[in-house]
Amino acid sequence: MKKIILLLALAFSAFLSQAQTTTLKAGDTAPDFKLKNVNNKEVSFASFPKAKGFIIVFTCNTCPYAVGYEQRIIDLDKKFSSQGYPVIAINPNDPEASKADAFNKMQDLAKEKKYPFPYLFDAGQKVTDQYGAKHTPHIFIVSKTAKGNVVEYVGAIDNDPEGTKTEKIKYAEDAIAALKSNQKPAVTQTKEIGCTVKRKAKA
Repeated sequence: MKKIILLLALAFSAFLSQAQTTTLKAGDTAPDFKLKNVNNKEVSFASFPKAKGFIIVFTCNTCPYAVGYEQRIIDLDKKFSSQGYPVIAINPNDPEASKADAFNKMQDLAKEKKYPFPYLFDAGQKVTDQYGAKHTPHIFIVSKTAKGNVVEYVGAIDNDPEGTKTEKIKYAEDAIAALKSNQKPAVTQTKEIGCTVKRKAKA
């Protein structure tokens, strides 16, 4: 019985932590960061001086939805990085709560899948909290402007989390297409579908 109560308390604590995090929305300033990549080098917005914007994806090794979207994330980078919109992937999970999301496991996955983009470790989940990322995957499309880096779209990559639809609404691609045409995306927010960010129990 005590074990059940403890598990319920941990689950409720994780729920409260998620609920208290405010997610950025279109028009907000995108916080900069400096996080360790799987190649042990630090990455920030300044690492991409020629970028017109960024596709920031909070994703992980373990979530079935993140795994299902993995190739689509790779494809986004292959399609848009050369056009000025590189993917920056960030693992928001605490390794104490999800051991398979530890940094060495991230390195193994990035090497195995030949990630063409940085895969960053968010120690202490500070950037995760700044952006308000709540699930994996959770995407934030950011544009460079005269006023700084601005969030343009937040939510899901597309409307096909199961990967079964032949015709998809490609929210991320549509948003970038609008930005490339010097327009604002028609859709600026959708509901992200994925696993909740894993957090260690508070003492």
